[in-house]
Amino acid sequence: MKLTLMFREYCSLCHKMREQLQPYQAEYGFELEVLDVDEDAALEVKYDELVPVLLDGDTEICHWFLDEDKLKAHLAAG
Repeated sequence: MKLTLMFREYCSLCHKMREQLQPYQAEYGFELEVLDVDEDAALEVKYDELVPVLLDGDTEICHWFLDEDKLKAHLAAG
């Protein structure tokens, strides 16, 4: 499974979510792709005020803060 984190380098919430994902990544073994929305105009328009956003494909798991319950349910179902 590959999850994507929409990210901004200067965003403290983004860094916090990336750190909070590490134990889940170790436990569930998913790949985490981190995309800086400021490097892609289309991503910036789509996710501008929502970052950080955690996605599985086009499915949003959560944004702004890591919703651990939603993440666990999504990983268990995957």
